[in-house]
Amino acid sequence: MNPAQRVAMVTGAGTGIGRAAVQAFHGAGYRVVLAGRNRERLERVVAELGAAPDRALAVACDVSDPDSVSALFARTRAEFGRLDVLFNNAGVGAPSIPLEELTFAQWNAVVGANLTGAFLCTQAAFRLMKDQAPRGGRIINNGSISAHAPRPRSAPYTATKHAITGLTKSTALDGRAYDIACGQIDIGNAATEMTERMAAGILQADGSLRVEPRMDVAHVGRAVLQMAELPLETNVLFMTIMATKMPFVGRG
Repeated sequence: MNPAQRVAMVTGAGTGIGRAAVQAFHGAGYRVVLAGRNRERLERVVAELGAAPDRALAVACDVSDPDSVSALFARTRAEFGRLDVLFNNAGVGAPSIPLEELTFAQWNAVVGANLTGAFLCTQAAFRLMKDQAPRGGRIINNGSISAHAPRPRSAPYTATKHAITGLTKSTALDGRAYDIACGQIDIGNAATEMTERMAAGILQADGSLRVEPRMDVAHVGRAVLQMAELPLETNVLFMTIMATKMPFVGRG
């Protein structure tokens, strides 16, 4: 299919990795759906793109709310008629406090945004991708290096990112019958608002604070696009993209 006819949806599209992915998809000629809780941020990204009204759609959505997700996908179907790529990017973290001090509400907020939200959007995407012509599409989940090497005081975030790996594998399996491919991108230290604190030093496993290298978030956007551009007979099940010198491999 001509890229100009393809539709990509990005959740958490108002800032950071989501914004970079939207820029990459739009630059490659896709029509884009921007979803996020803050409409003003979404509209700023659309303005930055300079996109024609029929090429970009901003929809306020709380991915942890089933009704909000249903409205997002109904709007996408009504405006664009199909969905070829879903990037499940929306996510949050809990405060960096000792595990025993986390509240139930803090735990639930992370699970709702990071895991339940990805499931609800995946479920809605399945329904749309199964029925459209041509059939099928691709779902890309934003995992994390935390799913392999957790940071101190990150239990809710790390647990949900481990769960995303299970969701990715199950989605890849269940999607086979409908030409729906699913993969996961694990990202380490992209330079976004969320990682700005790394420039001042971030808590390490030994209790020290150390500055960690970061990478241009635009590289992440291009990596997501690379996964999306493959024909549906081919899938990148897992990709890791990271700042080369960040403390992930080895012992620091």
